[in-house]
Amino acid sequence: MAKVEIYSAQVCPFAQRSRLTLLEKGVDFEVIEIDLNHKPDWFQSVSPYLKVPVVKVGDDRVWESSIINEYLEEVFPDPPLMPPTPVQRAIARIWIDFANNQFIPAFYKLLMAQEGDRQREWATQLSAHLRFLEYEGLRKTSEGPFWLGDRVSLVDLTYAPWFERWSALSHYRGIKIPAEYTRLHQWWQAMQARPSMQATQQPAEYHIAAYEKYANDTATGITAQELRRT
Repeated sequence: MAKVEIYSAQVCPFAQRSRLTLLEKGVDFEVIEIDLNHKPDWFQSVSPYLKVPVVKVGDDRVWESSIINEYLEEVFPDPPLMPPTPVQRAIARIWIDFANNQFIPAFYKLLMAQEGDRQREWATQLSAHLRFLEYEGLRKTSEGPFWLGDRVSLVDLTYAPWFERWSALSHYRGIKIPAEYTRLHQWWQAMQARPSMQATQQPAEYHIAAYEKYANDTATGITAQELRRT
């Protein structure tokens, strides 16, 4: 079997997505930890965007976490992390797209907002996204405990790193996940019990410290720079 490597950073939720996928697949892999504040000179030859994660499987090299995860699903098909029918896979991709283009940007925009009006605006937007996930997503797609039923999928692995980091958002911006969103809470409890999550997660204090510069809008990483341009 070809050697599998992931260029990762413990702090990065996007990299955690792909580590979770490798673990759920039961793939043996080597982690190459990248210090995002002091990237080695050779890293651009591995990652054209200078971001993690990047996965190498033999001579194959793939970057961007959502694309990596679909690649891993094809290369390592067992156990499957996508549903069996075309329409079910389409629905899964819709929810992954919603995470990438709606939910995650709102998470960061709220965290980085400094003025009260902007914080309230993004808190309202993120709260609407949570409601959408609860009532249009989890309650309609399955009875759980996971997003698409009783088996974990790429949809679950797409969202989980940001719910792990909710402690930082709660600490700096005071936003909570409403108690009445029972499916979200059920889902998150089920995800926290996964061995893959337990192998990759960090305590709340870690994330609070890691996201301090986002909260005071002094973060200089690529994600922060991209968000400021949008």
